Amino acid sequence: MNKKNNIDLLGGTTLIIFSMLLGLNQTLVKIVNYGIHPVFQVGLRSLIAAIPVLVFCILFKKKLSIRDGSFFPGVICGSIFALEFILLFFALEYTSVARSSILFYSMPVWLSIAAHFLFENEKLNFIKVLGFSISILAVFIALFSKEETIQGNIVGDIFALIASFLWAAIVLIVRTTKLKNSSPEMQLLYQLVVSSILVLPICFYFDFYLREINIQIISIFLFQSLIIVAAGFLIWFWILSIYPASLMASYSFFGPIFGVFFGWLILNEEISIFLFVSLLLVSLGIYLINTNNNK
Repeated sequence: MNKKNNIDLLGGTTLIIFSMLLGLNQTLVKIVNYGIHPVFQVGLRSLIAAIPVLVFCILFKKKLSIRDGSFFPGVICGSIFALEFILLFFALEYTSVARSSILFYSMPVWLSIAAHFLFENEKLNFIKVLGFSISILAVFIALFSKEETIQGNIVGDIFALIASFLWAAIVLIVRTTKLKNSSPEMQLLYQLVVSSILVLPICFYFDFYLREINIQIISIFLFQSLIIVAAGFLIWFWILSIYPASLMASYSFFGPIFGVFFGWLILNEEISIFLFVSLLLVSLGIYLINTNNNK
């Protein structure tokens, strides 16, 4: 399919579905945590997801190379990826899906701040600063509103926030090292393969395995590994090859919205007025930060 200058109905629909899957993912992780230890879930999910991605790359002859200067930054990214998701999965042990979604999907805020200092063409302007300020306010509301109905815990909240910092760090490493010359599929494989290699031995050593496993837990785990992580990100790379990345970024504000929605729908999480306001503010802030990149 030829490259396009604007996002059409197909692209918009696909991006919304992708955002929906990302939002659903945190709810599924929280459910799977009841049957599989969070650390083991991170390592095993990466290993299972890496297999179809590798098969896809071989079948479609995607460029896979570690001799292009990408190996060291790729290993660093994979290591950060492992820590990012260990923190996120543990966050979901201690706090609600709604709170973790708002905090984790604040990543574009931290990325925009770092980009201001690292990239000449991505300086903060009035609209970006406004979006940044609104998002920071949203994060503070989410962190410090401690009503019982929110079902939150400050440890889980902080884990989710640190995970968002690490997510931003991965994006920056990709953009500032030779890893940017690797194919998107190779970048994903670095993260999946390295994280599984690092995390699974930890599980073997500390006996982090299964809790109360059943068919439902296994089915949900396989769905998030194969559909959300493997197929989802391969579809993302396909979209990225067709539509402008700057326009696609504006859809990222759907992430926290779907995250809060699925936490409410599936887990019956209560949404306080403070959390609802925080959701609206962080979504608006992310939207302002990203849509301004198009101008």
